[in-house]
Amino acid sequence: MAAVICGSLAFDTIMTFEGRFAEQILPDQLHILNVSFLVPALRRDFGGCAGNIAYSLKLLGGEPLPMATVGSDGADYIARLQALGIGTQFVRQVADTYTAQAMIMTDRDNNQITAFHPGAMMQAHITKIEPRADIKLGIISPDGRDAMLQHAQQFKAAGIPFVFDPGQGLPMFDGGELAAFIGQSTWVTVNDYEGKMLSDRTGWSSAEISRRVQGLVVTLGGQGCEVWIGGEKTVVPPVKASGIVDPTGCGDAWRGALLYGLEQGWPLARCAELGNRVGAVKIASRGPQNYTLQELSLRT
Repeated sequence: MAAVICGSLAFDTIMTFEGRFAEQILPDQLHILNVSFLVPALRRDFGGCAGNIAYSLKLLGGEPLPMATVGSDGADYIARLQALGIGTQFVRQVADTYTAQAMIMTDRDNNQITAFHPGAMMQAHITKIEPRADIKLGIISPDGRDAMLQHAQQFKAAGIPFVFDPGQGLPMFDGGELAAFIGQSTWVTVNDYEGKMLSDRTGWSSAEISRRVQGLVVTLGGQGCEVWIGGEKTVVPPVKASGIVDPTGCGDAWRGALLYGLEQGWPLARCAELGNRVGAVKIASRGPQNYTLQELSLRT
């Protein structure tokens, strides 16, 4: 069973700041903010939500089909996906633009500042979702605005259940648009900050949102996550990581595990528990697609 993963493919430039952002930014001087951070460590990784989620799902034994757009510099990313055994039939390459680029700076407390250039991602709506016998599941992760709106409608029209995962794309939509996403989706997943924004814009509490879908998951970072079904909340405890090295891509790793569990027909809480375990493995490795799951048991 294949899962279509709508979202970005991006190149991540990841920098490490050895201090704390909070010590460099003066709250009473925010109106004239002008700061510089020395970053001794820098690397470039394959990233983007669709790529990261697909990587996680493939490691677990799923069949991801990323639906994304890369630019004229994206041939290496397509070749990498193919080398990993990830299908690229829904990855479109367009000329005269760059592949999406994320510049991510992490401080010693794992706080992050990110600058994102969407590039080719803004043309992601060109590729359309259509019914196919082997596609049983999907996810809408952060992508171009038009792509997110249109792909949700296309999933619904094709009868394909999907996860609405707005992530950092959530601020692009008003309350009515977010309510429409929820009405079309089967599951919703957000982190705690996004969850508060989603509730503020729709006027619906987490309990109310969960009554409109089969389930809502609110991830809480190191505190685990909340699973809401039919207005009732279950807290899934965190999994202690062997080390905290790099948080980049942890949420995407978690979502890959969520899709794997949904593919297997697991209860949502069990899917979330696997997500917590995969996230704990990922955070102990640098980069969003450099970890392995060789020692992870899928039994719960």
